[in-house]
Amino acid sequence: MKLHTVRVHRSDENLPRREQLAWKIAEVAADPVPVTDAVADMVINRIIDNASVAVASLGRASVVAARGQAEAHPVSAHSEADTESVHGSTVFGITGHYSPEWAAWANGVAVRELDYHDTFLAAEYSHPGDNIPPVLAVAQHAGRTGADLIRGIATGYEIQIDLAKAISLHAHKIDHVAHLGPSVAAGIGTLLGLDTEIIFQAVGQALHTTTATRQSRKGEISSWKAYAPAFAGKVAIEAVDRAIRGQTSPTPIYEGEDGVIAWLLDGPDASYEVPLPEQGEPRQAILDSYTKEHSAEYQAQAWIDLARRLGDAHPELRDAANITRIVLHTSHHTHYVIGSGANDPQKYDPTASRETLDHSIPYIFAVALQDGEWQHERSYSPERAGRPDTVALWNKITTAEDPEWTRRYHSLDPKEKAFGGRVEIDLADGTRLVDEIAVADAHPLGARPFAREQYIGKFRTLSDGVLDPAEIERFLELVQRLPELTAAELDGLTVVSPNITASPKGLF
Repeated sequence: MKLHTVRVHRSDENLPRREQLAWKIAEVAADPVPVTDAVADMVINRIIDNASVAVASLGRASVVAARGQAEAHPVSAHSEADTESVHGSTVFGITGHYSPEWAAWANGVAVRELDYHDTFLAAEYSHPGDNIPPVLAVAQHAGRTGADLIRGIATGYEIQIDLAKAISLHAHKIDHVAHLGPSVAAGIGTLLGLDTEIIFQAVGQALHTTTATRQSRKGEISSWKAYAPAFAGKVAIEAVDRAIRGQTSPTPIYEGEDGVIAWLLDGPDASYEVPLPEQGEPRQAILDSYTKEHSAEYQAQAWIDLARRLGDAHPELRDAANITRIVLHTSHHTHYVIGSGANDPQKYDPTASRETLDHSIPYIFAVALQDGEWQHERSYSPERAGRPDTVALWNKITTAEDPEWTRRYHSLDPKEKAFGGRVEIDLADGTRLVDEIAVADAHPLGARPFAREQYIGKFRTLSDGVLDPAEIERFLELVQRLPELTAAELDGLTVVSPNITASPKGLF
């Protein structure tokens, strides 16, 4: 890996194109480096993972609406003489072929709706599996092979994770999908074998159109939380299309004196060190990411596992009357984003939306402690959130930032990096129980790391009752042959469900 210094330049400095971050990203995407077996294997795992959570969300309102929008945009040829552009892309749950940007939109919402797929956390937060729906949609439409798809996905993961390692967006209240637009554009560039110039223009446009505030993840969190990454993927596809047609982007998009860094991030005096693979170096960043066993914000994963363990070992903790207070000592992010440090009263509101409860670690810890499980539907139901004994326990739980857990959260050493913390539970009898957890059980360094068996198990569990058994087996057999799949076989990487909710009518 090579570190690239990125800073703001005045217009009269005329920063050469080849020294701009967008160009360097494009050079990585255009490099025809082979994919390692370990990366190809992990790409398969993550496609399975995405399909799992997409299937589980097929009946949810956000997904139904997005699917309806895609259905209103079936694929069409550019002209009667043009038959090569007719193929289109598939959408989770239904048959047919749709315009690739709208298929990516619908599938992106389905993948993100339950907040239940992979994650990478560093200077910025990310769900790099969000790269898969748009890259897959373009691969299907453009007639690429399974091997091409693997290369495109590997690039998408690489660019998003490398940006997340170096450039904080949330510190300036910019949503993390501002790293996703460029990574999707780069991934599609690799997939299609585009040249550096075209990818450069697409990366710039994708960044320019995907910068938005973090209000989508603050206060009363709405259904847009699932749409935000799907929007980034959709507009990145459109940016690639325009760039292929010869259209250009704002330049320099990162470093310009009126660019993203100068006005949206750390300002005109900012400087970042962004790591990117050298020419010929394999793209391995996907191996640094980790998925979720539980349908909740990633910083909640380890806390759910600790709460389950404590509840099983000490059943008395499940009764709020036995507890005076619970304090979760944790990282800055956990405290201020999903903890009591956010100062969001909605995080203690039993009538709050699912999206809000997903970002409330006091609620999540209370339910996991009492139930000994975290289930993607039951744990969020209005009945569960409103249970009086749970509300009583929930209101006794607060968070506190601990500098050591913040340091470990930001550590670059994988063996030290942590996403949990220390819990102190004061009991009504005057005793105190203290325990801690560093990483989730499913983390590569956790008690039960996820491997292919666990990814398949997650898919079978979430598909049960949603897909026909034959469809489950068909998908699993096909996806595990990904490196050898032909263009015609890529359509099979989504699934069809026998029970699909019709979308309400909109504008289209």
